[in-house]
Amino acid sequence: MTDTHSTTDRNMKLALTRGLRLRCPRCGEGKLFKGYLKVADCCEACGLDYTHQRADDGPAYVVILIVGHLVGFTLPVMFEWMRDNPALLAASVSALAIALSLLMLPRVKGGFVAFQWAKEMHGF
Repeated sequence: MTDTHSTTDRNMKLALTRGLRLRCPRCGEGKLFKGYLKVADCCEACGLDYTHQRADDGPAYVVILIVGHLVGFTLPVMFEWMRDNPALLAASVSALAIALSLLMLPRVKGGFVAFQWAKEMHGF
């Protein structure tokens, strides 16, 4: 029987930590992104080729799931505080959801790229 496991052992926890910090999952030194959500072509420190990543829409779905739950759980408390002013409630909830989404999206995408690297998916 042949062994289908890879000869390299990639630490998932370390890779995810580096990805969430927006760093290269292999070395932890180079930047993962060259823009807000634009993944760099390769790591500037170790040369890891990022063109194999296929994060696509996955990070957006995860962020929507997390932000929806966080905002949903805080909504009753905010409703009690702002019951007299529904416009302020709507603005506050919208601002909270947008801020959390914009803050989390690059980090979740970094985690997706790191996960793909650690599992050797898509040619990594």
